[in-house]
Amino acid sequence: MNNHKNIMDEDCPFCNIGEHVEVLFKADTAMAILDSFPISPGHALVIPKRHVADYFDLTVEEQNELWQLVNRCKVILQDRFHPDGFNIGINVGEMAGQSIFHVHIHLIPRYKGDMKNPKGGVRHIIPGKGYY
Repeated sequence: MNNHKNIMDEDCPFCNIGEHVEVLFKADTAMAILDSFPISPGHALVIPKRHVADYFDLTVEEQNELWQLVNRCKVILQDRFHPDGFNIGINVGEMAGQSIFHVHIHLIPRYKGDMKNPKGGVRHIIPGKGYY
């Protein structure tokens, strides 16, 4: 399904950012916020303002602005939370774990000791496949 139209979805939490959500940065077509359900201190989301479910349906310009915001957000998080590393991820489609169908990039700070063996990083999305 192509959600390439410039529409807002009144039920989408990213189309209706609440006052309780901390906005880290706003740009013309995107914004960065702290995740309301963080998996680590400083877990941020970079979100296009236009309601689009699938990352691959964004324009190239929108994709570029998202990645520029990821870079800006990394600096903010590094200064504020002092993580030892980052994981970056996008869930595209229900079978990939997408639960909010508005594109968002997770920027997840990682800290020494936050898991026993971090080797493999994002490869752990499928249990048992992360270690090689």
